[in-house]
Amino acid sequence: MSIGSTLLGAVLAAASVTSAGALPSAPLVPGTAGGSRVVRQAASDGWVWPLEPDPEVVRRFDPPDQPWLPGHRGVDLSASVGQLVTAPTAGRVSWSGVVAGRAVVVVTHEGGLRSTFEPVAGAPAVGTAVARGGRIGEVTSTAGHCAPKTCVHWGVLRGETYLDPLSFVGRARVILLPLP
Repeated sequence: MSIGSTLLGAVLAAASVTSAGALPSAPLVPGTAGGSRVVRQAASDGWVWPLEPDPEVVRRFDPPDQPWLPGHRGVDLSASVGQLVTAPTAGRVSWSGVVAGRAVVVVTHEGGLRSTFEPVAGAPAVGTAVARGGRIGEVTSTAGHCAPKTCVHWGVLRGETYLDPLSFVGRARVILLPLP
C-alpha cells in the first residue's frame, strides 16, 4: 500500500466522522449548491455519472483480496483538465484538500456512502450540501496514474469497504457462473 493510499484512508475515516451534520431528508434541487447541470436519466437508485458526457471508463474497479493488498479501489474516468465534476447523488462535501500531491474531494451521501474524487479542486466549502448533478469541482492538471492522459479517479465507500462505482450508474460488470 502506498503512502498516498494510507493518507487517503486516514482522510476518509476523518471525513466520515467529522462531516457537517446529517444530510437533508428532502431531495436537493439542482443549482442550489454552487452550480448545476441538466440531470440525465439516473440509474434506478438515483445516481448519475460525475462527468458529462458519460465518460469512457479507462480502468475498472479491481478490489484487493485483502484490505492491505494492492488493488484498484475505484474507477478511472477519461476527463480533460478544467472539466466540471459533479455529485453523482445528493450529499455534503465532507472533506477537500491535498493528499500525496493530488487534490481530493469527498462527498458524504445518505446511507453511509462516501464518494471520493481526484484530482479535483475548487470544491464548495466543507459542509456545503450538493444536489445530484451539483458542482463539486474541476479536474486539475496534476498527473496521476492515467498519465499522460487525464482522468478522474472515482471511489465509493460504505464504512471502510470500497464498492464498485459503476454499480451505482447501472454499469457494473456481469459475471456469469457455471451451472452445478
